Amino acid sequence: MITRLDQIAARYEQLEARLASPEAGDASALAEMMKEYRALTPLYQTISEYQKTQADAAEAREMLESESDAELKSFLQQTYIEAREKADRLAGEIQILLLPHDPRDEKNVIIEIRGGAGGEEAALFAGSLSRMYGMYAAKRGWNMKMISANPTELGGYKEVSFLIEGEGAYSRLKFESGVHRVQRVPETETQGRVHTSTVTVAVLAEADEVELAIDPGDLKIDTYRSSGAGGQHINKTESAIRITHLPTGIVVECQDERSQYKNKDKAMKVLRSRLLDLKQREQEAAITEERRSQVGTGDRSERIRTYNFPQGRVSDHRIGLTIYKLESFLNGDMDEVIDALIRDEQTRLLAEGNHE
Repeated sequence: MITRLDQIAARYEQLEARLASPEAGDASALAEMMKEYRALTPLYQTISEYQKTQADAAEAREMLESESDAELKSFLQQTYIEAREKADRLAGEIQILLLPHDPRDEKNVIIEIRGGAGGEEAALFAGSLSRMYGMYAAKRGWNMKMISANPTELGGYKEVSFLIEGEGAYSRLKFESGVHRVQRVPETETQGRVHTSTVTVAVLAEADEVELAIDPGDLKIDTYRSSGAGGQHINKTESAIRITHLPTGIVVECQDERSQYKNKDKAMKVLRSRLLDLKQREQEAAITEERRSQVGTGDRSERIRTYNFPQGRVSDHRIGLTIYKLESFLNGDMDEVIDALIRDEQTRLLAEGNHE
C-alpha cells in the first residue's frame, strides 16, 4: 500500500508541474489533465496528512523512549496516542478514496418518475417526488430542466422526466432508482383510511454522444401537438417529439419546449441515456447476478423506500434506516439518507475487496 500511495503522490505532483508549465499542451489534453488532477486532489491531500501524522507519531515515540521527566513523558505519550488514532482514521479514509470509481458518478442525471399502483394518489405523489428532487438540486446548486410531463387534472403526474445538471449529481442520486411507496390519507378519502400507493423512479446517467452511436435508421420519429391535463392543447404547432428505437422498442417523448428542434435534442439525450443504462445493466447481469441486488445498482423492481405520512417517517428498506423527518425530507433535505446509503455502499465495497 505504501508503494501505491507514493505512486499516487508522484503522479499528482507530476500533473501539478505540467499544469503550471506554459507548455501544458492543447486544450483537450489540458482538460484531461485538469480532470485527473481534480480527481486526485482529495486523495493526495489525505495521503499528505497521513504521512505527516505518521511522522509526528514516530517522532513522539522516539522522544518518549529517551525522556525521563515524568510530566513531559506523559505529554509525549498523549501526543503519540492521538497521532496514532488520527493516522488510523486517515488510513480508513484513504481506503475509501481508493475504492473503484464509477465513471458515471460525475455525470448529470435524467430522472423519470411514473405513477404506479394507486391511480390519482400515485400521480400526486409523483408530483411530490418531482418537487423533492427539484428542491434537493437547488440546495446543492444544481440546475433542473424539465424534459417531458404528463400531468393530471388534480396537479399530479402520470409520468414526468427531467434533467439535473451538476457536479456529482449521479453519485448522489443513483440510489433513488426503485419503487417508492407512500402511505397517507388521500384528500378524496371520506373515511380517513390510509391508502398505500407506489411510484417508480428511474435514474439514468446522461450519456455523451461519443459513448453510444445510434443508427438513424433504427429510429422512428413522430411529431404531435403538446397537450396538458385533460387534453387541452398548450400550443397549436406539432412541436412535441416521439422517438421510437426500433431494435429495443424504447419510446421517448418530449414536449416541454416550444421548438421541435429543442424537443428532439432533449429526447435524443434521454434515448442515449436509456440505451446506455440498458447496455450497462446487461453487462452487470452477465458479470454477476448478486451484484444487481446490491444498493446502488438501480434495480427498479423492488421497493426501496416508504413515506409514511401518519407517522411522519421515511424508511429506506435497503439499509434499515428510518428517520422521522418526512416534511423536511420532501422539502429536499435528503442528505442524511443519501450519506447513509453512500457509507453502506463503501462498506460493502471494502468488504468485497478484503475477500478478493
